[in-house]
Amino acid sequence: MFAEHHVGLVRLALLMVGDQASAEDVVQEAFARTHAGRARMRDADKALAYVRSAVLNGCRSVLRRRATVFRRAVPYEPPVWSAESAVLLGEERREVLRALRELPRRQREALTLRYYFDLSDQEIADTMSVGVSTVRSTIARGLAALARALGEDA
Repeated sequence: MFAEHHVGLVRLALLMVGDQASAEDVVQEAFARTHAGRARMRDADKALAYVRSAVLNGCRSVLRRRATVFRRAVPYEPPVWSAESAVLLGEERREVLRALRELPRRQREALTLRYYFDLSDQEIADTMSVGVSTVRSTIARGLAALARALGEDA
């Protein structure tokens, strides 16, 4: 499971926390805790959903710690991994990422899991520990808020 999903989970964490080192730490900790608690896991088939949830929770913790350290608003710029990435990262993408960051946490997470990881409603519900109908309404509200923020017709 680690070999198959590590890179994707690091990307998820990177989208949430904004820097590679923190993202890798969050994912490593999630896998370590899952491995340590595997004997207590009731349903081994849900291990991936558990790890995804642990990654999201770890990202929330990182962001909470940052908020207490940086009590002032710091403008966020998307991370730049290479010169080529900086060139390819167009203004439209930056605008969408800015609008995504402004969404409430739950909407941001649901949209990321749906459109970045292409997860089903049930997989998102398992990851976020909410109902499937909550996932659907959260995604609908998030898309409407993004459309408003970007000045598009919803």
